[in-house]
This record gives sequence, C-alpha cells and structure tokens, in this order.
Amino acid sequence: MLTKAFVIIVLYIHLLLGMFDGQCVMLQVTLESRFKEDLELDSLDHVEVIMAIEDEFGFEIPDQDAEHMHTPALIVQYIMDKFDVLETSAH
Repeated sequence: MLTKAFVIIVLYIHLLLGMFDGQCVMLQVTLESRFKEDLELDSLDHVEVIMAIEDEFGFEIPDQDAEHMHTPALIVQYIMDKFDVLETSAH
C-alpha cells in the first residue's frame, strides 16, 4: 500500500532529476515550492511533471485538475486522495 512518504519521494525524484529543455536541472524543492514562481518552470515543464506522475502512478490527471496543481503539495494531496493513501505506514 502507498504511503504519503512514498508519494512525496517519487515526486521529489521527478522534480529534482527532471529533464527540462534537455538539461538536467537540480532544483531547491519543498512541498510548498510554486512551480512557476519559485522553480521557474514554464507551462511545458509543468505538463512534463504531470505526465511523469501519470506514468509513475498509472493514471491520467484531467487537464482541469492539473491546471490547479501549482505546488508539489497539491500533487501529493491529489495522489493521496486518488489512491486513498495512508498518512504514515501501519506497523
């Protein structure tokens, strides 16, 4: 079963090692980083992040939902809601 930590780690990997404009970009990412303002991602970069998440988790994010995902936290919450993800792993 997925946990919130796993979802966050996967998203961070995609953002930190993301290929934007053909170059590997190391970004200073937090859950509250705004893609456009803080990370300077353009609309194509944003689409690539959404597509990478769709590929990783095996589902499509409708465009009207993706338009509102301006921070990693919003993407994590969307995935958690979609898969009914646990906040922490159960022991």
